[in-house]
Amino acid sequence: MDGPQEVDGAEQEVGLERAMSATTCDVFNELRLGGQLCDAVIEAEGRRFNAHKNILCGCSPYFRALFTSAGAPPRPAGVYPIPGVAADTMQLLLDYAYTRRLAVSADTVEALLVAADYLSVPGAVRACCRYLGARLSVANVVGVWRLTAHYPLPRLRRLAYGFLLRCFEEVARASEEFPELAPGELERLLGEDGLNAAREEAVFEALLRWVSHDEEGRRGHLAQLLLKVRMGLMDPEYFLSRVESHPLVRRDARCSPAVTAVLRLIGACDASACVDVLNPLTRPRLPPAVLLAVGGWSGGAPTGSVESYDARADRWVGVPVEGEEPRAYHGVVVLGDALYCVGGFDGVQYFNSVRRFDLAACRWRPAAPMHARRCYVSVAALDGCVYAMGGYDGHERLSSLERYRPHGNQWTPLAAMSEARSDASATTLHGKVYICGGFNGSVCLESAECYDPRADQWTLLPPMGGPRSGVGVAAYRDQVYALGGFDGVDRLLSVEAFSPGAAVWCAAPAMLGPRSNFGVEVLEGRLYVAGGFNGHSTSFSAERYDGATGAWSAVRDMAVHRSALSCCVVTGLADLAQYAFPRPPQAPPALPDTREDFD
Repeated sequence: MDGPQEVDGAEQEVGLERAMSATTCDVFNELRLGGQLCDAVIEAEGRRFNAHKNILCGCSPYFRALFTSAGAPPRPAGVYPIPGVAADTMQLLLDYAYTRRLAVSADTVEALLVAADYLSVPGAVRACCRYLGARLSVANVVGVWRLTAHYPLPRLRRLAYGFLLRCFEEVARASEEFPELAPGELERLLGEDGLNAAREEAVFEALLRWVSHDEEGRRGHLAQLLLKVRMGLMDPEYFLSRVESHPLVRRDARCSPAVTAVLRLIGACDASACVDVLNPLTRPRLPPAVLLAVGGWSGGAPTGSVESYDARADRWVGVPVEGEEPRAYHGVVVLGDALYCVGGFDGVQYFNSVRRFDLAACRWRPAAPMHARRCYVSVAALDGCVYAMGGYDGHERLSSLERYRPHGNQWTPLAAMSEARSDASATTLHGKVYICGGFNGSVCLESAECYDPRADQWTLLPPMGGPRSGVGVAAYRDQVYALGGFDGVDRLLSVEAFSPGAAVWCAAPAMLGPRSNFGVEVLEGRLYVAGGFNGHSTSFSAERYDGATGAWSAVRDMAVHRSALSCCVVTGLADLAQYAFPRPPQAPPALPDTREDFD
């Protein structure tokens, strides 16, 4: 198969499977261009193109039927007019028939796709689909999705629809094609659980933008479409000031039942309690990503429990897994469609083993072991690799670092840290690995280091404001955050952030409660912490920090109290719903069905 090549800087030739050898293609193309041995003339828009019937039959059932049909009328001078296809487009398709290569550009792809489908040239159709699928954007995705409604292109249609759901807020805000959606198309989108909208306020704003594009012709659809907005999840102040009081909503009596229902919800419960998967007005959308809490120490023993946090529903969900093994003081990272659990302790053994969790199948499998046993290990993922550093092997604290490449299923030792440390935590930012705090066997550490994988070299950073063992570390808003931990006397709730550019640590808003040996991750622009030890007991609790507001807030407790757990974020799975809070089939809308208006 030929690889992609650039043509004149603006076009791309998409190489496809060749039914003929390259030599045969070249020979017949030379004969065509020289007008030799040609037995057909294809006419489009008055332009005529020499061709060989056997070549066209080889790539198109349309041409085969045209040339071989017993009832076909005689063709004077072998001329075959092709209606409805532009001459330039026909030229490109004939070039494809002879070379099995199609020059596709942004200017030609739609005409080529329409003509290739009409003329039954499947290879050219695939080329156009690949071109469009690789170039989906906020600007063109609506047009591509609508185009696929008219042609049997299921894969491209799924790709475009998935992109549209995933990037809905940006498409609704910036796409010039979004207001061109038909009412039924918009109704389908707004009704999807998989619509990626962090806030329902954005869905309502998208609906208003669509209506305002043709207010006179579209306001009659408002009541039906408004039912697809989960208004019960909106901020009450926004609902009252922007939805309930909007002139279009107030003037349409058909909107009243839904508005009244939301007003009752606002008076009856807070936002968290209002979440109800059976109520269309409060049914949370599916999350684009989930937070996993893996393993840990619970009830005096290690646990293999895995819980998933669905931020849209504010619920934790137990994940049934195959091959579960209890483990604590380990590290987890996600690479692609797999989660890697590194090192740890089960109450007896200090592990060098690594387990790979297939996120699609929910099944554990072994991976290559590390060179060293590492309990209280720090791990990070960077450029498709897993980095494991420090920890405790049952005898001493470690300064060593090793890297795992999934492709080769092999660990490689790298440069050691400046000092040995267990109970630290690591993250990555701007292509480097950062590790902070920990315990060296004698004292809790305030030191921090940075590893550059290109130079295989560690650099000491300015120390934190105080020692932190059992600390949580995460990259957030272009800074390295160090949260909580144990300073040798107390569990901490304080937080500090390191700015690599300024090379300084600054205090950040403190957590709601103290914790050490907890899970920490960034999910949908917020920093989450879960579990840990608060100085008295292992914790169920979780909270999140919003850097935009500078405030921490409590979220739903986990089902399992645990410390020494590790957290990671899973995104991009084809079926992320298996990790989300269950959503049964949607209930019918509360208002009379007016979809006959959507014809």
